[in-house]
Amino acid sequence: MDRITAWGQDLKRSDPTKSIDNMVYSHPGMPATDLHQHLWPEPLLELLAARSEAPRLRRRADGWELELAGEARAPFEPRAHDPAARAALARADGVERILVAPSSPLGIESLPDAQPLLDAFHAGVRALGEPFAVWGSIALTAPDPAAVDALLDGGAAGLCLPASALAGPHEVDRLGPVLERLEASRAPLFVHPGPATGALSPAWWPAMTSYIAGMQAAWLAFAAWGRAAHPRLKVVWAMLAGGAPLHAERLAARGGPAGAVHDEHAWFDVSSYGPRAVDAMLRVIGVDRLVLGSDRPIADPPALGALGPAVRHAVAHANPARVFARD
Repeated sequence: MDRITAWGQDLKRSDPTKSIDNMVYSHPGMPATDLHQHLWPEPLLELLAARSEAPRLRRRADGWELELAGEARAPFEPRAHDPAARAALARADGVERILVAPSSPLGIESLPDAQPLLDAFHAGVRALGEPFAVWGSIALTAPDPAAVDALLDGGAAGLCLPASALAGPHEVDRLGPVLERLEASRAPLFVHPGPATGALSPAWWPAMTSYIAGMQAAWLAFAAWGRAAHPRLKVVWAMLAGGAPLHAERLAARGGPAGAVHDEHAWFDVSSYGPRAVDAMLRVIGVDRLVLGSDRPIADPPALGALGPAVRHAVAHANPARVFARD
């Protein structure tokens, strides 16, 4: 039996959509959770405004402007980061808990002076209280496993890394001690697109090129080298990992680790996609490994009503419960 046929038969046997309308989930203690939002607290905004080079905020006559390396300058609206307004939007969405991730495209984690910016982000989000919780982030110039313990002890839900930090075997190996510490704690890793690369371009360009390519590369690298080294590490992939699992047939044809689509310790947030893409992913990876992510204020939560209430409950309640379970 060739690899493609074997992979297809395994997928058919594991396809949960055959009985999706009959699925029942019972996680009454898990609030509806959005695992992927961005909110820049005032301490971080102040530090970004004080910087003399990218990443930075610059005051213009008509308002604020965000300057990033590798991306076109863009208007920045501070009101989009108002916590009271964000909490109200969550209530309207039926969301009870918001996980705030660092904005990895800023590239803060890799700056020589990363720590003050990261500290401002962590402290600012923690000070907001409910319904907000924070994904922790560490300086990547000299990754310190002890920093993971400090973040988790301080209430972080897990660790967020930019996709570029996991983009190949060297990168995965370099972060091995950090991933080991996270794995031992049973806390999850959240992989988010990192800084854009290449020439300045339209505002939508990085989201459709380097973000997708970076997430796919990180997913493939972790499948090829990371999972064997960290068999119990829970990983949440932003934006459906750029759709990487949808290429599993091609991956199998080229001799790659196509079995990674069945990784029971991996989840995929649905941010910035709609019901068609989510349905396609559901048919490849199963309903148990999709989680709610909106990417606010960049995007609104996807409309998943057409996929049925069982999917909505799994994505917002049942699956996040598995992600954050420490047993």
